[in-house]
Amino acid sequence: MSDEVARSPSDETIAETPAALAGAEISAGDAAFAPSASGRGIRGAFRALRHRNFRLYFGGQLTSLIGTWMQTVAQAWLVLKLTNSPLMLGVVTFANYLPILLVALFAGVIVDHVDRRRLIIVAQALLMLSAFVLAALTWTGAVRVEHVIALAAFNGVVSSFDMPGRQAFVVEMVGLEDLPNAIALNSMMFNGARTLGPAIAGFLIALVGVAACFFLNGVSYLAVIWSLFAMRLKRKAGDGLGVSMFQRLREGASYVRTHRPTFYLLALVALNSGLGVQYAVLIPVFARNILHAGARGYGLLMAAQGVGAVLGAVALAARSGTARGLRENLTVGLFITAIAIVVFGLSTSLWLSLGAQMLIGAGLINYMAATNTMLQLFVSDELRGRVMSFYTFSFIGMAPAGALAVGYLGERLSPAAAVVACGALSLACALILLTRLKLFAAAQAGIEPAAIVPAV
Repeated sequence: MSDEVARSPSDETIAETPAALAGAEISAGDAAFAPSASGRGIRGAFRALRHRNFRLYFGGQLTSLIGTWMQTVAQAWLVLKLTNSPLMLGVVTFANYLPILLVALFAGVIVDHVDRRRLIIVAQALLMLSAFVLAALTWTGAVRVEHVIALAAFNGVVSSFDMPGRQAFVVEMVGLEDLPNAIALNSMMFNGARTLGPAIAGFLIALVGVAACFFLNGVSYLAVIWSLFAMRLKRKAGDGLGVSMFQRLREGASYVRTHRPTFYLLALVALNSGLGVQYAVLIPVFARNILHAGARGYGLLMAAQGVGAVLGAVALAARSGTARGLRENLTVGLFITAIAIVVFGLSTSLWLSLGAQMLIGAGLINYMAATNTMLQLFVSDELRGRVMSFYTFSFIGMAPAGALAVGYLGERLSPAAAVVACGALSLACALILLTRLKLFAAAQAGIEPAAIVPAV
């Protein structure tokens, strides 16, 4: 990887560029991001799939994620059935997020020093085992909310390694030149699963119960494990830490702290994901008690967000990958998300709520994909795992407290008031983002065009 493409920890000088650079030179940077004609449109939207390894990963991961979303919906419905408590929904989410908060940063050091494919295989196998255990407990009628909480915590520990590992692994499959498109396709895959999984789960819950969703999720992990084994990759030998884990962690923290664009991107992700989008904790309550739509309505609400996200991801992948376009995705995406969350909180109509969920999905995917793309293009590969672990940490960091707070507000005040508060906080994040756009633009102006869009 060339020094011109990969930003090292000492490249924080980009963030300190004078106002003159944030003017004329930014225009040159925007032009540099423009793709060739062959990279535009629908054909260019899927260019990362020309890589065999990524095609395998895409198919296997899509199958697995459909199962994961089925379990997510079924697990929330099971908790609501066992307890009828919005607070307990927050507790389960807290149990899932807390281990990630405690372990993720250290996991990033491991991700940078082991074979990432083998790490992901082990993590997926452990998550498969957890799904089968929950299915068995539910089928036998022995399941209690304590079991759900314990398994959620176990999944959180495993995900602490799996999430940054998968994020950092993408570049090994497609190379730096197709990385932005691969990230967009990953978002499309994730949210395509979000569309199908909840819809399937809603019908299965109504027909045969939640246990089938847990079992099918366990089976779905076989697809992604097979795809990882089938890839043709050079095996990455573990190089050992060399120095202490804490020193390696400090190296990553130093980069995040001194590279100001990265710092602000992660801080805003922490605020929005930790509190703003935690409104989703109360979606089962809205489906059951406010919209009176039952399990199928709950599945439709979750699927609607997935539909919106898929449409947003397709548009994201097909658009020209300009620097200005990435900044627009950040701001417009977050503003749309915030306003739609407020609308969802005030709605008593299923159709209006479905529309709001679609807008949330479209806005959120553009915001998060643009953030992910910028972070990975700024950082060098030797720090990629640690930076993506900070991304995971930011994405999850405030979520345990946020989930509890939203659940508490939903129970003490009202679900509507809690969701509107979430939307107001996301709107505040969008306003903060507007004040940092020149900083991002200056940093983008220092990136080589080849690192953004390839000549396809």
